[in-house]
Amino acid sequence: MSQSQDTVMLENFHSPNECSPTTGSIFRLFSVKSFTLPICIILLSGINIFGQKAFDDKTKDPEIGIVEHLDENLPKDIYLIDENNQRVCLTDLINKPTIINWVYFRCPGICSPLMEGLANVMDQSDLVPGVDYQVLTISFDPRETIDLGLLKKANYLKLVNKKETIAKGWKFFVSDTVSIEKGTNATGFKYKRTGKDYAHAAAITVVSPKGKITRYLTGIYFLPFDFKMAIIESSKGLSSPTISKIMQYCFAYDPVGKAYVLNVTKISGTLILFVAVLFFLILIFKPKRKEINK
Repeated sequence: MSQSQDTVMLENFHSPNECSPTTGSIFRLFSVKSFTLPICIILLSGINIFGQKAFDDKTKDPEIGIVEHLDENLPKDIYLIDENNQRVCLTDLINKPTIINWVYFRCPGICSPLMEGLANVMDQSDLVPGVDYQVLTISFDPRETIDLGLLKKANYLKLVNKKETIAKGWKFFVSDTVSIEKGTNATGFKYKRTGKDYAHAAAITVVSPKGKITRYLTGIYFLPFDFKMAIIESSKGLSSPTISKIMQYCFAYDPVGKAYVLNVTKISGTLILFVAVLFFLILIFKPKRKEINK
């Protein structure tokens, strides 16, 4: 091959760092797509990491837990048996900010600490039960009688100092299967029977004087400030999602251990998804390197 031919071939040859604009663009496009395609698939599928979806399917209610029904009104056909063994309508009882507390009196698990926490915060609060608000504790076990409810109430009143005022503002009820189903569905209280007992979450529902659900407080211990603010907001008809929804995302109720446990797989999946999204955005919005004209 002649020297002139060699020169022509060398002039037509470009090193990888001196790609033509078209070739470079194709190369960059291919590189971005090779990374973004798996990320897009991950985003669309909701990422299933370690057998746990980072994004829950919000269209399906949990079998056990709390589904918030903020700004919804309670049905007017829920009937209860009160402490005098009289049949009453739930909405007829609500004329002030009201806390609805679903439990069952024979519960060997979280019902007792939940009601102890409720008794404790009522005792600490400067709001007056029966005047500023009221608490309605309702058994969701249709087999239980009001006599058992009164026995439980007497036990919890022993834990407080403001016995008389709390006794007036804290009322216990039982009900039938139909009204229990309507009431628990209306307030988003999901539970499941397991043998002779029930698996369920711990929460209280705050209702406005007009029967509108305004707030949820979850767990078995309530801060006096949170308790008071929930009642004050309810008196004004103001609703707000509970901050503990974040806690519900991070924790899951274990019906076997009857306790809330840290959901490590869900948190890990969320962190990995966050990093993937961040990387995806960097690839999309990263400024292109300007080519230096020689």
